[in-house]
Formats: sequence, C-alpha cells, structure tokens
Amino acid sequence: MVFVIPVPYDSTTSYKGGAREGPRAIIEASRHLEDLDLELGRDISSVGIHTTPALAPDVGGPEAMIANVRKAVRHAAGQGKLVALLGGEHTISVGAVQALAEVHSDLSVLYLDAHADMRDTYMGSRWGHASVARRVCEVSPLVLVGVRSACAEEISFIEKEDLPVFFWPGSLSDKTDLANVVTELLSPNVYISVDLDVFDPSEVAAVGTPEPGGMHWEEVTNLLNAVGLRRNIVGFDIVELSPSLGPEAGAYAAAKLAYKLIGYATGK
Repeated sequence: MVFVIPVPYDSTTSYKGGAREGPRAIIEASRHLEDLDLELGRDISSVGIHTTPALAPDVGGPEAMIANVRKAVRHAAGQGKLVALLGGEHTISVGAVQALAEVHSDLSVLYLDAHADMRDTYMGSRWGHASVARRVCEVSPLVLVGVRSACAEEISFIEKEDLPVFFWPGSLSDKTDLANVVTELLSPNVYISVDLDVFDPSEVAAVGTPEPGGMHWEEVTNLLNAVGLRRNIVGFDIVELSPSLGPEAGAYAAAKLAYKLIGYATGK
C-alpha cells in the first residue's frame, strides 16, 4: 500500500511562486494515466494507492510546516506504508527525511535538483528552499544529482565535506555509468527527492526556478529504476511544480513520474 500525501505548501520560494497548486494539478493529471506501465509490464495501481487529504499549510512558518510533514510521514511509515509526497515547495522534504530516519537508521537520500540547495541560510532563514539539501544532509547521507547552479558558499561546503554531488552534464552523463555509480553510494534504505527543475525545461517548464541544460526523461527514469532494483525505496517526493508557469504537460509528467516511482519501489 502506498500513501500519497499532497502538501500544497509554497512559502519560501524566491523567484516564481505557485507550487502550492502543484499537488492538485498532479492528482488531476494522474486520472488520465494508464494503469499498465509498459516499461515494467504491470499494473502499478494493483499495489494499492491511497491519497490522503491534503496537509494544510501552517501559517507558523516553515519550521512548523516541516514538523507537520514529519508527523504525517512518521504515522504512515509506522504502518509500513510506502510514503509519497506531492509538493509544494522543496522544504517539505526535510520533514519527510526526519521522519523516515527515525524508522530506518541506515537511511540515505537521493536528491535530484538543478540547484545545490546547500546554503546554510538564505534571506535570514535556515529553512527555506535554498537550504533544503543542507538540512537533509544533517540528518542522513545524501547524493545530489543534476546540479547546474550553485553559489560560491555552496561549492566551498561541498568540497570541504567531500559530498557526492554530480553536476550536470559532468563526466558521468552516460546514464548507465551514472546509475551504477550513484546506486553504489546509497545505503540499503533510500528516500528519493525529485525537484522537477532537474529536468531540462524543454521537458518540464512549469517550475519556479528553471535552469537550461537539464536531465532528460530517460536519464532520470533509468537512474530511479536502477535504484529501485538494487535498493529499498522507502519514500519519495516530487516537488516544485508550478502549473501556472508552463504547459499542462508538466503536471502529466509529474504524475507519470510518481506512478513510475511507485512501480520502481514495489517491483521486488
């Protein structure tokens, strides 16, 4: 059984807003998906997919919202469910990782994003979307893939901590080599976080902070499938879809990606 938790939260975005509408658009698009996944050769819906009521935004600020996400994810994970979050901005990932690290002591995180998200603070806050990866790696080991934008502070921190960050395109753009290397860096239990701006804008344009030169669909799905085959995916999120900023195809791609991730996570 999969618990899908919509989190329409969009409070710390710094360029273009609208991610609060992402969960609704993804769920609406998901109604047009075929049950059969041709790549995996099976009906993914047969695993049982339960969409919970949306997690209401907390006006107390990002820390309060993170605490709410943590509580919701911990409840679902405590019942042995695969947890899937639909954002919403990337800040929600922090609460999910905190919760799952309580359940899985060997948790690691595969973090796909066009941006490093490694600032210690941004605009006076430690909990904004520009600091998510920094907060996540304080909880669990992290592998970051797809980065093509970072500031000097972030590069310095990455080098100092010797963090496994795969800039894009980089020397491992070959999708098979990338999948093998990244998977070997991950622990047995893995949480996957996908910021949709990791994709090239030609494929997913409806994001708040698009970056040219991104990953393509097959490169992302090949990596995620490899992780699912060799590791135990205990949860994932898909974040930063802003439906008003691009074609409706972005919501459909996000819905299909969620469906595929459920398939990769439950295929063993």
